[in-house]
Amino acid sequence: MTSDTTRSDPQDELDAPASRLWTGMMGFASIMLVMIGGFHVLGGFIALLENRVYDVDASELLLFRSYAGWGIAHMALGTAAFLTGIALFYRRPWSRIATIVIASLSAVTNLGFLSAAPVWYGVLILLDVLVIYAVTVHFDDERD
Repeated sequence: MTSDTTRSDPQDELDAPASRLWTGMMGFASIMLVMIGGFHVLGGFIALLENRVYDVDASELLLFRSYAGWGIAHMALGTAAFLTGIALFYRRPWSRIATIVIASLSAVTNLGFLSAAPVWYGVLILLDVLVIYAVTVHFDDERD
């Protein structure tokens, strides 16, 4: 009997390190989520302290009728996004699902505030979608 040495052992494939692309996408998602969190906190401070920067009057906003409500919402979401981005960078098991939830909430919040600064919040929605894509493209890959 001869042994076939060209076949690879299935256990070796499971022990292989994660691909560089997947590691890079997780790094991209974590850094972008930290930046998105910082942008939300900055936008929250601007909404609370200097609401004349925005294009529309507070009465024309979608959900909250004051910039103070939006400012608090942005600051809370920004803090959660920042902390989740750090957890994703360190590959915490819960951080992938939390990233999807936080980025989805961020996109919806940005959509509600879109009339105040259309270009800026449009770019943030795009970044949220990219973060969701980067985390979910290989979601079944458990080898972080």
